[in-house]
Amino acid sequence: MPGPIIERRALLAGLTLGLGGGVDALAASKLETVEIVTGRGRARFQVEIAATLAEQKRGLMFRKALAPDRGMLFVYKRPQPAAYWMKNTLIPLDIIFIQPDGKILSIARNARPHDETPLASGGLVLGVLEIAGGRAAQLGVLPGDRVLHRIFPKG
Repeated sequence: MPGPIIERRALLAGLTLGLGGGVDALAASKLETVEIVTGRGRARFQVEIAATLAEQKRGLMFRKALAPDRGMLFVYKRPQPAAYWMKNTLIPLDIIFIQPDGKILSIARNARPHDETPLASGGLVLGVLEIAGGRAAQLGVLPGDRVLHRIFPKG
């Protein structure tokens, strides 16, 4: 795959110093709304934004639970290929790779906790949405569906 691959869950020694593994940052930080428009309708999530490299490297690691209407949106400055792994992630996740126009490129469904196998986007993405494992299937989310959020153009 051309270009850099972002493996944001690479554990850096200094990154976790002073951070409590049990702290639920989703509850502590300002949440934004993300909507997914599917063939079945719309699904709304309250998400934490991971925009900095440090936020992206930590992601949802060490979280013991994730509510069905919560998640994390990873925002990149420019479109790029991305690959995520589940090192130090305690819960299964659906990882939704989103193209610059807001359309879903691909979905890594029910990514397994602690698995270090890179899950690649398969192309250029501007954002990645992580939600509770199995939710994408429950809601009928498919590649080509649209994600609505301020980082994507109105479509």
